[in-house]
Amino acid sequence: MSDVASFYWAAPPVSRTVATAVFACSVAVYTGMISAYPFLFHYSTLLQFPPAVHRLVTSFLLTGPGLSVLFETYFIYSYLSQVEKGNSKFSKREDLVWYLMFVGGVIITLNQIFTGAVKYLPALLIAVCYTATQDKRGQTAHFYIVTVPAQMLPYCMLLLSILLDGPNSFFVGLTGLVSAHLHDFLVRLYPEFGNGPNLIPTPGFLSYLVGTTPRVRNTSYGQKFAPRSSGSQSGPLPDSWRSKGPGRRLG
Repeated sequence: MSDVASFYWAAPPVSRTVATAVFACSVAVYTGMISAYPFLFHYSTLLQFPPAVHRLVTSFLLTGPGLSVLFETYFIYSYLSQVEKGNSKFSKREDLVWYLMFVGGVIITLNQIFTGAVKYLPALLIAVCYTATQDKRGQTAHFYIVTVPAQMLPYCMLLLSILLDGPNSFFVGLTGLVSAHLHDFLVRLYPEFGNGPNLIPTPGFLSYLVGTTPRVRNTSYGQKFAPRSSGSQSGPLPDSWRSKGPGRRLG
């Protein structure tokens, strides 16, 4: 048990928290412990009193039934941890939280306008997969039992969604791809190639809430990854969001 706990607490904190919430909520719903209703979003739920603001988050926490609980939990952890540990766009943890808020908002908006979908984890999966693989051009990755170019993974997921769940799931997944590409354009492509500013900078209040220092610093000789501090840090969020814990790394 101590080894399992060590592996768990050594995982990247945002990825660990999201994957745990997805797994726990999905198991609770599919075993009948709680209703699925609070995990479904429609804009009308924001117009009632009191407004169901929590659905903006919970609509991303429900997997499909059966083995999808395990597979989708694994995929969201795997891709999100790759982004959290090694993507230079997210030099601070609050940048990753802001990324999730931004792509989540775009996913909800597009689906409310075009698809009518009420739960969005499949779209978030494709968004995070797209972001995780943008820095891996020229590398290969495994998609179930098939080896494909790494940057093709999100498109493979879209194709599989058509085969398993029909065309509507394809369009839901497509909203995730659009949201991730939009974030990449506003944060990286436009500043680098258009000589413009970052159009969606991380809000200052997230720095206070998450309470972290930069992981990646730009220097004259490249980008320097700072080690994570083991000491206490400021900010009202739990320590599990601010520390990876001692020990080993998954994988």
